[in-house]
Amino acid sequence: MENKMFCYQCEQTAGCTGCTGNAGVCGKSANTARLQDELTGALIGLARAVEGNEHLVNEEMNQLVLEGLFTTVTNVNFNDETLKILIYKIENEKKKLVPNCFTCSGSCGRNDNFDMNTLWTTDEDVRSLKSLILFGIRGMAAYAYHASVLGYTDETISKFFYKALFAVGMKDWGMDELLPIVLEVGEVNLRCMELLDQANTTTYGTPVPTTVPLTIEKGPFIIITGHDLKDLQLLLEQTKDKGINIYTHGEMLPAHAYPEFKKYSHLKGNFGTAWQNQQKEFDNIPGAILYTTNCLMPVKPSYADRVFTTEVVSYPEMVHIGEEKDFTPVIEKALALGGYTKDQHMTGINGGIQVTTGFSHGTVLSVADQVIEAVKNGDIKHFFLVGGCDGARVGRNYYTEFVKQSPADSIILTLACGKYRFNDLDLGTIGGLPRIMDMGQCNDAYSAIKVAIALAEAFECDVNELPLSMVLSWYEQKAVCILLTLLYLGIKNIHLGPTLPAFISPNVLNFLVENYGISPISTPEEDLKKLLNK
Repeated sequence: MENKMFCYQCEQTAGCTGCTGNAGVCGKSANTARLQDELTGALIGLARAVEGNEHLVNEEMNQLVLEGLFTTVTNVNFNDETLKILIYKIENEKKKLVPNCFTCSGSCGRNDNFDMNTLWTTDEDVRSLKSLILFGIRGMAAYAYHASVLGYTDETISKFFYKALFAVGMKDWGMDELLPIVLEVGEVNLRCMELLDQANTTTYGTPVPTTVPLTIEKGPFIIITGHDLKDLQLLLEQTKDKGINIYTHGEMLPAHAYPEFKKYSHLKGNFGTAWQNQQKEFDNIPGAILYTTNCLMPVKPSYADRVFTTEVVSYPEMVHIGEEKDFTPVIEKALALGGYTKDQHMTGINGGIQVTTGFSHGTVLSVADQVIEAVKNGDIKHFFLVGGCDGARVGRNYYTEFVKQSPADSIILTLACGKYRFNDLDLGTIGGLPRIMDMGQCNDAYSAIKVAIALAEAFECDVNELPLSMVLSWYEQKAVCILLTLLYLGIKNIHLGPTLPAFISPNVLNFLVENYGISPISTPEEDLKKLLNK
């Protein structure tokens, strides 16, 4: 069975049950999936070795755990060689913690790695809860990684990764032991998103509403995709006065709203739409592409020579920019390709020629009085948070239609790449406020939470009593940790789609429905009717 795989961590997983053949729907091979399981098993082994040796844990080890978890997020790493190197590094750290255990043949678990096959074949409810924990911390590790790049770490967050990994490896734990940790993932992730928000705003300023053109100007250009703002800053610095324009892609769009980035005149606009369209949108483009985080799809030959990766992103035979962060190869490729000979007037999915971003909690709460007054006057009757991950599965046009059919007296808050389904629509304004407010990247769910809590305080009610509905789309593991944060906060009646996670068993789903009112999306018409009459 070595040439087979089992993976069900993302929304597009085969048959809504799991990828089990020679390759996953995401494009990773069975061997890559096996190595990612081996990497996870090594991390669990490290967490076992940490127990009782917490005083020996250092920042380098914590960073290695973040890197190991982040590497296994969907669409991050397709390179078997880099996975093997990570496994080797993690096992070496474990040996430093428990050197004497490697001369012992006992079965305490401190001298070996965890076999992930025992997780995939265990009781379905235990597997479901452990999957929620594992996939949740994979997503959270991505956020913690971005914060650490900017010099922000938190000991509570770092310690929890070991605790959660240890729990995943406990063979005799059931719902009573695992469920509290599932919710703790949500609690710690809230702190993690807060830390990343602090890191981003302290470093780059508080985002402000910004209109971003979709036109690609003539001349050499580089597209930067992913989430890492530090990489964008370094790229902008290295391309100053070189006659190269920089365009964001996917989840990098919100970077335009940070004041620190506005000083770079060659940060021009946004290229294309969401990540899953890259194979079509990048086809034969005369520019270079830099991948900073997850969102990498298998690379087509028509643009393989112009793809560059950095950080934990890796793909076989692609040029990787290492820790030195010298983007010279990217710059030289952009100059050699030359760019378009004339301006390319591109559009969004709905034909719009520009999009707006920058409605973080700092911006929205600065006009809180205006928002509250509009609600009291009846100008704003409902808020919808319509956001999350985009993806390729048929049915995601639900989110476009939902927004189009939303009442004219409602506000659409959005974030993450799911917004590309509708962010180029012009829905007008209410009381001077745009009806669509892009709050940023997926981690900026923290902004939505801050706004919801502030509104609840202003109206002296519970968040669940607000005229606020959450209609979320999910794809990968960062969406999982955000969902767990919402559950930890007690937020109920979330509509989730386009499908429910394959890793949630019927019993666990029943628990979520009974305690939190989670429900799958149906049709825009039916869901709007239900939500507006709640």
